[in-house]
Amino acid sequence: MSKVIVEKPEKQALKEKGVFSWPVWEKEISEFDWTYVGDEQCYIIDGEFDVEAEGNVYHIEPGDFVTFKDGLQCVWKIKKPVKKHYNFL
Repeated sequence: MSKVIVEKPEKQALKEKGVFSWPVWEKEISEFDWTYVGDEQCYIIDGEFDVEAEGNVYHIEPGDFVTFKDGLQCVWKIKKPVKKHYNFL
């Protein structure tokens, strides 16, 4: 099973999860390595980036709901400044 799950949920489903009350994280255009300790769920408000992981490239953009699973080692390549709601499980 993939350690990166990208979905496009309806706004109502996001509201039911309380996504819009989660903290917001912002990051400028950059590239960095990251390892997840615990699962993170996030909803992309603005920006565009690729995550390279597990031999795949995941293109992520506004409207995407992404789950990054515990232990994932990846490289973030931010192409347009990112703004996202996030929650660690």
